[in-house]
Amino acid sequence: MRQAIVGVMGPGEQATATDWQLAYDLGQRIARQGWILLTGGRSVGVMDAASRGAKQAQGLTIGILPDSKTTDVSAAVDIVIPTGMGNARNVINILSSHVVIACGMGSGTASEVALALKAQKPVILLNVSVTCAAFFQELSVYAVVAQNPEAAIELARQALKNI
Repeated sequence: MRQAIVGVMGPGEQATATDWQLAYDLGQRIARQGWILLTGGRSVGVMDAASRGAKQAQGLTIGILPDSKTTDVSAAVDIVIPTGMGNARNVINILSSHVVIACGMGSGTASEVALALKAQKPVILLNVSVTCAAFFQELSVYAVVAQNPEAAIELARQALKNI
């Protein structure tokens, strides 16, 4: 069986304290499942929080950076992949993940969710507005909502049975 890669996407600089705490918890839970965590790799917001949570639980972390430089990478990222692609790196984030968990929402996160749904990847929405959830769920049956990190992990576990 292939090793599962779970992408956690969410706001960077605009992440709320709730987004940060939920992402940290997700990172821990992903690592405890033995899954690999993939994020945008930067040292801000959801990317940093999820990576820090996974490292605290001795997990393996991958960061797909938008730049060709590694100066803004989270200290909790094990495998750093600088792309020099800017936001186009979102395609790599999504296609490299078996499951995507969106924790919070911003325009970059929305683009990643849309790409994941277009690629028919399972998407778990956590800490998003009712309007946002309804929009993505109207677009695709692959979008589901989790009320907390524990539920998100259970939904991911179900989705990963098919990899």
